[in-house]
Amino acid sequence: SSKIRNVEVQSADGVAVLEDCVGFSLAKTISKVEERLKKGVLPDCQDDDIFPRVGHEMGAEAQIRFLKAKLRVMQEDLANIVFECGKKDDENQNLGTRLKDTEEENSRLQRTISLQQSQIEKYKMLSQEANKKTEGLQQEVTALEKVLQ
Repeated sequence: SSKIRNVEVQSADGVAVLEDCVGFSLAKTISKVEERLKKGVLPDCQDDDIFPRVGHEMGAEAQIRFLKAKLRVMQEDLANIVFECGKKDDENQNLGTRLKDTEEENSRLQRTISLQQSQIEKYKMLSQEANKKTEGLQQEVTALEKVLQ
């Protein structure tokens, strides 16, 4: 029982591709079709595009050869798609690692900013205290100059 979460269909070089299939197994699908054919249950859609129009006039062996060739092509397409998915998974993993590194760097920089802001506040207070002390000393110098004159 294959479950499909997303049934959006994309066209890739004239081939419809279901994206985001979960639990899909080509072997299971083939065995189900073979079971139906053995029981004599034919597929619902007689006008599908598996065989070309002249394909219905082919003999059984020719149809089997045709289907095997089509299966090989589909397996190659599937292998290519699996390869591309692997590449995309690797790329996603790399991007995930980069994102994690960036988030860690961002966190480190935020801590640095916070530390620097607290140091700025500390130095502002020290500067204000020094300015008050300087004003007091300046007034004392002015008073002493008056006394000396």
